[in-house]
Amino acid sequence: MALFEVFQTTFFLTLLSLRTYQSEVLAEHLPLTPVSLNVSTNSAHQSLHLQWTVQNLPYHQELKMVFQIQISRIETSNVIWVGNYSTTVKWNQVLHWSWESELPLECATHFVRIKSAVDDARFHEPNFWSNWSSWEEVNVQDSLGQDILFVFPKDKLVEEGANVTICYVSRNIQNNVSCYWEGKQIYGEQLDPHVSVFHLSSVPFIRKTGADMYCEVSQGSVSKGIKGIVLFVSKVLEEPKDFSCETQDFKTLHCTWDPGVDTALGWSKQPSQSYTLFESFSGEKKLCTHKNWCNWQITQDSQETYNLTLIAENYLRKRSVNILFNLTHRVYPMNPFSVNFENVNATNAKMTWKVHSMKKDFTYLCQIELYGEGKMMQYNVSIKVNGEYFLSELEPATEYMAQVRCADASHFRKWSQWSGQNFTTLEAAPSEAPDVWRNVNSEPGSHIVTLFWKPLSKWHAKGKILFYSVVVENLDKPSRPELHSVPAPAKSTKLTLDQRSYRIWVTASNSVGTSPASVIVISADPENQEVEEERIADTEGGFSLSWKPQPGDVVGYVVDWCDHPQYTLCDLQWKNVGPNATSTVISTDAFRPGVRYNFRIYGLSTKRIACLLEKKTGYSQELAPSDNPHVLVDKLTSHSFTLSWKYYSTESQPGFIQGYHVYLKSKARQCHPRFEKAILSDGSECCKYKIDNPEEKALIVDNLKPKSFYEFFVTPFTSAGEGPNATFTKVTTPDEHSSMLIYILLPMFFCFLLIMIVCYLKSQWIKETCYPDIPDPYKSSILSLIKFKEKPHLTIMNVSDCIPDAIEVVSKPEGTKIQFRKSLTETELTKPNYLYLLPTEKNYSGPGPFICFENLTYNQAASDSGFCGHVPVPLKLPPSQLGLMISPENVQKSLEKNYMNSLGEISAGETSLNYVSQLALPTSGDKDSLPTNPVEPPHCSEYKRQMAVPLCLASPPPTENTSLSSITLLNPGEHYR
Repeated sequence: MALFEVFQTTFFLTLLSLRTYQSEVLAEHLPLTPVSLNVSTNSAHQSLHLQWTVQNLPYHQELKMVFQIQISRIETSNVIWVGNYSTTVKWNQVLHWSWESELPLECATHFVRIKSAVDDARFHEPNFWSNWSSWEEVNVQDSLGQDILFVFPKDKLVEEGANVTICYVSRNIQNNVSCYWEGKQIYGEQLDPHVSVFHLSSVPFIRKTGADMYCEVSQGSVSKGIKGIVLFVSKVLEEPKDFSCETQDFKTLHCTWDPGVDTALGWSKQPSQSYTLFESFSGEKKLCTHKNWCNWQITQDSQETYNLTLIAENYLRKRSVNILFNLTHRVYPMNPFSVNFENVNATNAKMTWKVHSMKKDFTYLCQIELYGEGKMMQYNVSIKVNGEYFLSELEPATEYMAQVRCADASHFRKWSQWSGQNFTTLEAAPSEAPDVWRNVNSEPGSHIVTLFWKPLSKWHAKGKILFYSVVVENLDKPSRPELHSVPAPAKSTKLTLDQRSYRIWVTASNSVGTSPASVIVISADPENQEVEEERIADTEGGFSLSWKPQPGDVVGYVVDWCDHPQYTLCDLQWKNVGPNATSTVISTDAFRPGVRYNFRIYGLSTKRIACLLEKKTGYSQELAPSDNPHVLVDKLTSHSFTLSWKYYSTESQPGFIQGYHVYLKSKARQCHPRFEKAILSDGSECCKYKIDNPEEKALIVDNLKPKSFYEFFVTPFTSAGEGPNATFTKVTTPDEHSSMLIYILLPMFFCFLLIMIVCYLKSQWIKETCYPDIPDPYKSSILSLIKFKEKPHLTIMNVSDCIPDAIEVVSKPEGTKIQFRKSLTETELTKPNYLYLLPTEKNYSGPGPFICFENLTYNQAASDSGFCGHVPVPLKLPPSQLGLMISPENVQKSLEKNYMNSLGEISAGETSLNYVSQLALPTSGDKDSLPTNPVEPPHCSEYKRQMAVPLCLASPPPTENTSLSSITLLNPGEHYR
């Protein structure tokens, strides 16, 4: 014990002496000056890193000290920053401190010095500063190299909105340097002849690959080079939002958050921000691999409270968010599964499902939603492991969708996801009779009845309708009812009934049963068609109909109409109205503007017989007429004309035609009586006449001027406006005297036409009377006489054998020949009935003379005949006795006589003539006995001739002086020379 007390006393004395020494040292104000100051640079972060120690610090002594640091730029007197740094200093400790420069370190020389002071609470004396350390110079430019231009900082990383300082260093002050930020030239300030500085305020985020800054050095107009940098601007790191953690099985916490904007940059300059979970109670930490969620394993101990911190971090900053919660309050159940339906019938079903097991005594609150027929029903139920619910009051043949979700019943946080399934209830018999109507068309001896019915609603059909049954019962004649089955989905059927009364039942059937029957009676009396039709107007998209109440027992009214009256087949629609109603509004989306709708109102008696009461017609919206009438101009006179358009249909127009506008134009620009001036859409003036009666489809336009030009145009109008614009039709009034000329010429024309018709009918009589047929020479009676004469070879002459130029008269008795000659004038040459006297010679032994005269009956074109020849006749008298014995008058008589005597001999003292046809052959012998040297006949003249030749004479051959073309006439007393 004594020893312990000695030791204790010694220890306290030593400690007291140590404190006394420390107090003495400090009391003597020993200098604690920073020494061994070393300054290094970090160009990537543009920072200065300082290292130093404190001299004269007691051994194993810890003091709290403060250090003041000064930083100068370019020269020591230019102090740019002064700051204090406080820390606890140990003996022989190397202290570190960094300073980040906004100006790149390469752009200027920096100087650093430091001093210190004791800032320990154990000493109550006032603090005093040590002396400054010597200046430490930092000059990075010396290590840049020999390039003519440098731009700093290199690949700097900053946040969006930061202020950035950029500089360039030029080796030659004679060079001209221009700098550009994203293609736009910028201007800075000059630090010294070699360095210029640019200050960029609130730099924006441009792209992930960074923003471009470059400088171009040039001397005069010659570029010496380009240097540039890439400034990486990052989006600002945001604090995570909606940080939450929950469990589904009490084994794992699932944490989620909204990370905000991604701060990743290109070229691997900065990756996306990282996230870390830290739990403060356990001190555990986990680096998350996903950007918006992370799982934390729950330990099996009894920890229920968790304090989780989510830390977001990138190269520039760090953000964090914290939550504190009880585990039992963060339950988010997993989805129910194995949803099924049992014992499904027409109105009920049993729904079952399963849930995942949780910890002991965990209770689920489950919610059921049932969708069907456009409605939603909701039910809640609490379960432990498996759940079930009985669904009732369901509709038959209806598809339902049921779904379930669950939550923690003790500490409700949120519902699980839905799990659902569809099911369909069974069918039931239809619950309501079909809505039936009819349309009756009466024909001679029968009624054509078309039955219509509306499909039952799904609510009343209770299933799929398979067919409709139509039963027809004759009320006037007892007979077996007729059954007609109409397959669905038909909505009508047609029946042909005789003119008796019938009762008709209509029912609808599905796979389970049949609906109640709808009854309608068809009366034997024809439907009243003499009901006057009334026009109605549309009101707010519908038609307002009203009718007079009917006396007697009426069980209701029916209004029917066609939805699409412009179609051939009527889509009949109807509406049932109660017995006490006298009006209704028909409104449907099927009504369209410009379509006329016809409504019929029926009253239904207690016997279900329909009686037509009223007819209504109208438009849901009237439109202007769709077309104009085709106008005919009639009764055109010099002072008036009539316009008519009687075939224009007013029923097919998109509105009620209220009348017509007749527009008239004239050069006089003066309106006639009953017309008024009007301005057309093109600005031109005209005259307008209004016809208020739509059935009046003609107009007499009078008081016009003769030989005047007019234009007219007729258009109908409704309450919505006129018909479409069209071109004017032109008409010109005739001269007032031309009508009188028509009255004269028209009867004359009809008289001439009548004469032509009579002449055509009497053409045969006129022909026989005025110009009979030409006799056929082969059928002439003369031929029958020739064969009995001594020259049987005489026959019809060919056309080419005709000599139509002369007639020769030869005296038959012997005696002195008397010749005469007479010159013919040229005017006589044109006459067709002339005589030519051919000369004779004494020593002529050729064929005898002949006579040739014109026969107008056989006049034909001579151009077809070729050459003519003489008809040879035997010569009985000597040539010396030949001469003209008679006058030309006697020649004619002699010819007539010879003709009448059938070519007989001529008596003495007369000139004997023979009639020879144009087609006659030679008279002497056969054609083989013709002269070997026949005289070449001259060309035929324009007309063919007939010849009369004496049977006893032969004409001499023509000579040069006796050419047939010469025209001589020998008168009595003249001789031929």
